[in-house]
Formats: sequence, C-alpha cells, structure tokens
Amino acid sequence: MPDSFFQTTPIYYVNDRPHLGTAYSTVMADAFARWHRSIGEEVFFLTGTDEHGLKIVRVAEERDKSPKEWVDEASAWFGEAWRVLEITNDDFLRTTDERHIATVQRFMQAIYDNGYIYLGEYAGWYCVSCEAYYSDAELLDGQLCPVHERAVEWLVEENYFFALSRFSDQLLDWYGANPGVVFPETRRNEALGIIKQGLEDISVTRTSFDWGIPVPWDSRHVVYVWYDALINYVTAAGYGVDDERFSRLWPTVHHLVGKDILRFHAVWWPAMCMAAGIDPPSQIVAHGWLLTGGEKMSKSRANQIDPVVLAGDVGVEPLRYHLLRDVILGNDGDFTYEGLIARYNTDLANNLGNLLQRVTTVVNSKCGGVGPLPSDASATSLAQIADEVVSDVRAAWERFAPHEAFEATWRLVHEANFALEQAEPWKMEPGPAVEAVLGDALEVLRIVAILASPALPETCTEIFFRIGLEGRPDAPGRAHLGAGELGWGHYRPSGPVIKGSPLFPRRRLDESDS
Repeated sequence: MPDSFFQTTPIYYVNDRPHLGTAYSTVMADAFARWHRSIGEEVFFLTGTDEHGLKIVRVAEERDKSPKEWVDEASAWFGEAWRVLEITNDDFLRTTDERHIATVQRFMQAIYDNGYIYLGEYAGWYCVSCEAYYSDAELLDGQLCPVHERAVEWLVEENYFFALSRFSDQLLDWYGANPGVVFPETRRNEALGIIKQGLEDISVTRTSFDWGIPVPWDSRHVVYVWYDALINYVTAAGYGVDDERFSRLWPTVHHLVGKDILRFHAVWWPAMCMAAGIDPPSQIVAHGWLLTGGEKMSKSRANQIDPVVLAGDVGVEPLRYHLLRDVILGNDGDFTYEGLIARYNTDLANNLGNLLQRVTTVVNSKCGGVGPLPSDASATSLAQIADEVVSDVRAAWERFAPHEAFEATWRLVHEANFALEQAEPWKMEPGPAVEAVLGDALEVLRIVAILASPALPETCTEIFFRIGLEGRPDAPGRAHLGAGELGWGHYRPSGPVIKGSPLFPRRRLDESDS
C-alpha cells in the first residue's frame, strides 16, 4: 500500500466571497497534494467552509436572509472558485454538514468526559470578525482588534471552558520531541513563545446566540466557532466513525494555515487533540499574508481581489504559477498585476512557450513531424543538468519551498533554450545531427512537463500531447523514484509532434480585460 498524505487547507469563513488571499492558500495546498500524488503517495486533500458564529448571524441579518440561506449561498461561491482554479480536493466539508455536527459533539464529549471542560463565566473584549477574545495587552490603541483594526466589544456570558492551562508542559514536551512540527522555524518559535508566557483556559461555548452546534451535555450552549472549525480535520479523517481510515490518515495530516491563525492551530488544536485522547497533528505549515499595497488582503479591508475574475483575465494556470513561484511560503508576498504579467511574459511566454514552439516547429520542418529520440545521457550536458534539477526539485518540495522547485525547473528550460540557440537546428540540414539536438530538447520538455504540473496541470498535459506523448504528466506515481520517468532518456513518442498556436502569447499591461 502506498504511503498516505493528508493535506488540509483552512476552512474558509463564509462572511463574503473568496479573495486572492484564500485562493493563495488553496492553490498552495493543491500544489502539495498534486506533488505527493505524483511521487506515488495516496493523497487525501481536504478543504471546506466554516459556517457558524455570531459574524454569520449578523451578515445574514444585513442581507435579510436566515443564516442557513446565507451559508448555502456563500459556500457555493468557494466551491465554484476552487473548480475554476483547478483545485483537486477529495473532500469539501461544510461545518453545517450533519457528519461534522455529529463529530464535533463526539469530540467535545470526549474532552468533557476526560475532565478538561468546566462551566464558568467569561468577560472580555471580543472581535466579531475574528470570532475571538483579546486581552488588553493584545489590543491596539483605541481598543482595536490587532488583526482587523476594528473596535472590539465587551461581552459577558456563561461559558464552558477548556482547561488549556493544564497542557503547557505537554505542549512543550511535544514541541521538544518534534522540532519540525511547525514550519517555518519563526512560526514554531512564535507558538513556543505563546506557550511559555503562560496559557489561560479558553471559552469554548456561547449562549448569546444559537447559530452553532449544540453542546451535547447542555443544549443551552452552542460550540464556539473556532473549536467547531478545528474539529473539521478529524471529521473528514473518520474520527469515531471509521477507525481504520482514521488510523491511516491522521498520522499523516499536514495543515496549511495562514500565520494569523497560528495560535489556534499550533497551541489550541494540539492541546484539544491531547485532551480528546488522540495524537496532535503531524505538521503545521504557516504561510504569510498576500499583501496589496503593503496591507494584508482581507474581506474587512475591502482590498480583496476576486481570483475568478483575475483568472478570467490572465488565465487560470498563469495565476497559479505566479502565486507559487513569486511568493515564498512562510513570508508575506506583495501582489501586483504588473508582477503577474512580468512573470507570465518571462517564464511562460518567452521561456517555456518559446521552447515548445521552437522545437515543434523545427521537428515538423526537419523531421517530418516525428519526434527523434534523445541522445545518450553521456553525450549531452543537458542530461546532467536535468538530473541536478530533478534532485533540486524533490528537495525543494520536501522543505516546503515550491518557489525553489519551479525556479529549478526553469533552469532546465533556460538551458534547453540556450542549447537551441547555440546549435541553431532551424539552419541545419535534416539528418542525425539535427535529430540529436531536437531529441534532447523534446526530452527536456517531457521532464519539465512532469515537474511543472503541480502549477500548470493542463498546460503540461498539452505539452505532452504536442510532443507526441499519451496520458498526463501528472499521472499518479509518475515522479516516483522507482518509476524512473524523471531520468534521462525516456522520451518515446507514440504520435506525431504537433505545431500548435503559442501556449502563452505575450501580453501587455494594457491588454487586461478587467
């Protein structure tokens, strides 16, 4: 049985449409899922929507809808956006799903039965947008939320509390035994700092509204939205329903989250798992913010960009490639339309697209449309470069650096273009010499199509077709070491090489349809 890999995104709050920041998280998680499928692992990829809480009640009221009517409409926006962006999720979980409601109640009951939940009263400053309480020390001047820079509200209500403070030592021990459990290291240190400065018990229920999952032992309360949302991961893995599935998937879970929700995932969630009697997650990867004009892209700031509209302008896969290539996972990245078009023209139009166009054109003019086989590995420097690139790409994915994986891949594209410029096969006479040059270039295109497919799946499938290969470059297991398909010399066309229209016609900034 192949190794399992359980990839998750945050489940997105449905107070508005998805924006480019949420698309960035989802495209990044999708790329990891695609890569792990390609190396032969059994991938389960989860995303979904978070649909309870006071903010949803207020948004629905503003639109003269019931909460259920609103979340049904809003959740569909996310599903459609991920379809457009070629997201390959295996499950889409809504926190209003019956299966999730049952799991939340089961999980909460386990923690309650284990003695880690108690009744009390909570008073504190509450940000409705965050659905979270903040201490005076955490607030900005003027009693503003540190994330949304909006006024917080003073709330007092009877709540059940989770005894988070009792897990400080266990959490520190867990971090000590698993030094790479949170990536990057700056976020690991941030989580450790939160734990070391002292943990307070957290309110896990609400009584001021009823749009939530009823607490199983006290129907006057509903589960706090963050607690409800975090449990989505074990719902999809089969907690309490399918023990075999859960035991196979849960040890391989990889959470991809934004840095602003780190404390929920790297402090609260591991402690919740411990309290319920299961292992904490195996890995938490925190990415930075996607910025516009130096500010975080968010619904509350009204600076969001609709990813579906943007994809309709520049193309889905150029957008995917830009997000993966130009934003270093873990760092903030400043999105500009100019940067997107520059990357489109340099990497996609001038380099990859130009390589394919040159090669297919000359194969048709010099070889009758029949793709020649590549040279022996010992006869071309491209073989050694390809071997180095494949090694670098594998290592980059292992250390959560997609930008480095694609940078390495385009090194091979550059080298192949350079080799063509040196040899000038379009000036050569038909025969073995021109066939050697073109066969090597076709082999590069085959390898590049496999390596680039996590960002450009349909584009790379089209490359396969145009160079006379059947199937998809992202077929499961194709990049597995044992398959050998990323080694030099495997180009064996089963059909003609086809000269088509340019994959990526060059663009000017004034060509935008938006």
